[in-house]
Amino acid sequence: MKVHEYQAKELFAEYSIPVQQQEVVSDATAAGAAAERIGGEVVIKAQVLVGGRGKAGGVKLASSRNEAERKAGDILALTIKDLPVEKVLVAPAAEILQEYYLGMILDRSSKTIVLMISAEGGVDIEELAVSSPEKIHRLAINPVDGIDHTALGEILEQVFETEELRKQAEDTVEKLYRLFLEKDCSLVEINPYAKIENEQLVALDAKINFDDNALFKHPEVEQLKNPEEYSADEIEARKHGLSFVSLDGNIGCIVNGAGLAMATLDIVKLYGGDPANFLDVGGSSSPEKVLNALRIILGNDKVNGILINIFGGITRCDDIANGILMAMDQIMIEVPMVIRLIGTNDVEGRALLTERGFQVAERLSDAVEQVVKQV
Repeated sequence: MKVHEYQAKELFAEYSIPVQQQEVVSDATAAGAAAERIGGEVVIKAQVLVGGRGKAGGVKLASSRNEAERKAGDILALTIKDLPVEKVLVAPAAEILQEYYLGMILDRSSKTIVLMISAEGGVDIEELAVSSPEKIHRLAINPVDGIDHTALGEILEQVFETEELRKQAEDTVEKLYRLFLEKDCSLVEINPYAKIENEQLVALDAKINFDDNALFKHPEVEQLKNPEEYSADEIEARKHGLSFVSLDGNIGCIVNGAGLAMATLDIVKLYGGDPANFLDVGGSSSPEKVLNALRIILGNDKVNGILINIFGGITRCDDIANGILMAMDQIMIEVPMVIRLIGTNDVEGRALLTERGFQVAERLSDAVEQVVKQV
């Protein structure tokens, strides 16, 4: 789960991580009034859950109420990477003397939290990792042992010029780490972590991602959820207990099991197709799940073919077949649909579908090849 910059900064403030004064508004007039309250030059920043706001014109400076109102209006009229800008953050414009990068990410392979620090802040950290990886200093933190302050000190000496800056950075690292653990984050990031006047380090931007699987422990975090993070189909799928992710292709996919679903998407691409979604109906044999899955997929106007790939273990193939037949009685399916059933009661399931004239296959490659040819 992602949150907006202003929400991340509010959490930073709760953990005493230095941030600026800020106001968040949803119309241009309110932005002008906020700028007047803050005083002096302000920065107006689009609040959308994607990067690249600056390049898209979503970050502007303003020196007066009227200018802030005008520029906020321009930003609120933008759509950035398919997301309309509905809110802007207004904050004091800082005179930046030096930009650093500070972030933590969960590394599942090593089962550690990896701290990353760089004196090259304000740039795309992924791009820097490719072009100049030596400029990013890393420290793996084992949650059992906590931060190795000796190793951290060595990194801070390489990045920050003075002892005062190193003390502030170490304090911020400790607080970020506590936030990361206590809120079950998967990513926290400050970019830029900026040096401003009086040798002060402050978080001028903030990014936090949370582990969806831990949200049940944090109702206060779940309340921060933003609807624009999820498509309407993804929201509908959650209501029916389906794991669903929207993609950009034209072949709707219904699969049981996350691993098999990922493999199915890969094979569709291998055969020249383009998946429209990831959809895992899980281990349940409930025909209603298949019906709901088909309804969601057919709600996407881009879909002009459907692939159903079921490997029956716990899931019974005949129940899946009955779900498909139930769907046929309740909704109109006007696009080609190819079904692959193998496993528990697969013979019975294929027989039920063949009798009704469906395209049925035993081999996944045959099913994928058929559906790709027809879309």
